[in-house]
Amino acid sequence: FQLRNTGLQNQDVLYVMDGPMAEGRVLLDPNELSEDGTVALSDLAVTDDGELLIYATSEGGSDWMTYRVREVSSGKDRADRVEWAKYSAVAPLKDASGFLYGAVDPPEAGAELLAAAEAHSIRLHRLGTPQSEDRIIMAAPEQPEWMFSARVSDDGRYAVIETTRGTAPETRLHVLDLAAPDATPVPLIDTFAAKTTYVTNLDSVFLLLTDAEAERGRLIAVDLEDPVPEHWRELIPESMALLAGARRCGDALVLHHLADASARLSVHGLDGHPVGEIALPGLCSLMGEGVHGRPSSSLVHFATVSFIDPGSLWEHDLATGATRQIGATPLPLDTSAWVSEQVFIPADDGTALPLFLTRRGDVVPDGDTPVLLYGYGGFDISLTPMFSPSWATFVDRGGMLAVAVLRGGGEYGRSWHRAGIHARKQRVFDDFRDCARWLVDSGWTAAKRIAIMGASNGGLLVGACLTQHPELFGAAVADVGVLDMLRFHRFTIGWAWKSDYGDPEDPEGFAVLAAYSPLHNVSAQRRYPPTLITTGDHDDRVVPGHSFKFAATMLAAAHARAERGQTPAPVLLRTATSAGHGHGMPTSKAIAKATDVLAFLTATVGAASA
Repeated sequence: FQLRNTGLQNQDVLYVMDGPMAEGRVLLDPNELSEDGTVALSDLAVTDDGELLIYATSEGGSDWMTYRVREVSSGKDRADRVEWAKYSAVAPLKDASGFLYGAVDPPEAGAELLAAAEAHSIRLHRLGTPQSEDRIIMAAPEQPEWMFSARVSDDGRYAVIETTRGTAPETRLHVLDLAAPDATPVPLIDTFAAKTTYVTNLDSVFLLLTDAEAERGRLIAVDLEDPVPEHWRELIPESMALLAGARRCGDALVLHHLADASARLSVHGLDGHPVGEIALPGLCSLMGEGVHGRPSSSLVHFATVSFIDPGSLWEHDLATGATRQIGATPLPLDTSAWVSEQVFIPADDGTALPLFLTRRGDVVPDGDTPVLLYGYGGFDISLTPMFSPSWATFVDRGGMLAVAVLRGGGEYGRSWHRAGIHARKQRVFDDFRDCARWLVDSGWTAAKRIAIMGASNGGLLVGACLTQHPELFGAAVADVGVLDMLRFHRFTIGWAWKSDYGDPEDPEGFAVLAAYSPLHNVSAQRRYPPTLITTGDHDDRVVPGHSFKFAATMLAAAHARAERGQTPAPVLLRTATSAGHGHGMPTSKAIAKATDVLAFLTATVGAASA
């Protein structure tokens, strides 16, 4: 099963075939579900026997999902329809009799894009039955900020349910015996002391990835019959690289590490002993879920992506140790002479910050290179090499892309994340500032030639740096940003972000947030660089009100300067219709948005000739 796109199709098309690069046939084409391409395929899973596709669609960029079931042989949908799913992936039962999914109670009519989406639960839908009969497997109505996700164990016997509090990277694990009709979930990890995820199980012994007593992650074995921490067994210890994931493939474990935010793959036995490495092509990331495989096969599949490669598909045979490339995304640019490298720049407190630099080979430090500086720095999310057509276009025209690894992210484990949250959030903005200063001090560029860009939490990063150090930048692009830090928790899923930002209702938290909230730190006494603020009218994750208010406040400050006879820089607000936080955006809308952003960058920081 493979998603494909000819390049200009609004949505990716799902094919089914007999081999990774066979011609195959179309199983599901989301482009047929709406005239403007705004209905997206937002989740999918195939039953273990390969006979049923369980898929979810979302409309207009919303996070709400509706699940349906399609027969692979006939291509026809069954009558099953499950609505109001959110914030969890589907997990089919091993015998294909049903599936687990995450949902909340339906919102009131007209409030679909504003609902808080609290009181999440995991539910079991049996195929052929109405949704009203779905069984709630796991819920905590007394804890409305708890969120759940579920997967079925490799042997099909258990449902493994992960619980988080908002977006905090700390989890509890419960296990439900699916073979016992009246069973209830029992605890495997019963505290929020660490982040722990399921890898596989050998009967009642569960192999788990955890950062408990290992902030960069380790692999442990926990017996469901005796799960107390004193009896955990360590299979693979913590290393200097972050353990980002693990998958059982055949009778082996394939581990995905991040070394300085770049992917590494290694193979271990089920008892943890090292077997070898799987070579990867330089500075790259693994796409999607990382490694794909199953206990019944020695074949491992994964896809890599980098700043100069839009995607390559690989197959590794554990039996022979051979790796081969079986597919690649075509690129209408010659990147063979491009340079993509990683440097480490000093923050003002002496910490080394990784910075990825990508440019044409003929672009050299001349103090005047247009630079697009991108960052995120939050929620334990790792910012690793990725490909963007608009970034590639910027580089192809003579600019340089700089992607900063900032504290607050997850690239180096728990301490790295915690160094950029709550009262320490300012550290993230200071790291980004230090990257901009290094780009100037190293001779690459000048402040007037640096454009900063970020999305979501990265939009907050741009807004905070813009209002604190406008003299360091020549332009700013804040995409779907969190910009009102005093009211973010009052809209949709915003309450979940208190794990990173703190609580505005708390006096100490309020003071911290007010000090850097972009909306509340715009001053008519300062001249800001040209600013482009982008959002979507159906964004029910970071509501567009953040962008609307920030744009209005920036414009008011610009008008005040103009009334004093001072020339303000332009402030632009771009609102995409029938679009949300970015996922599922039709290709036509993505091209229109990228074109506007590139035009803005060209008009502000400029671009060298091709």
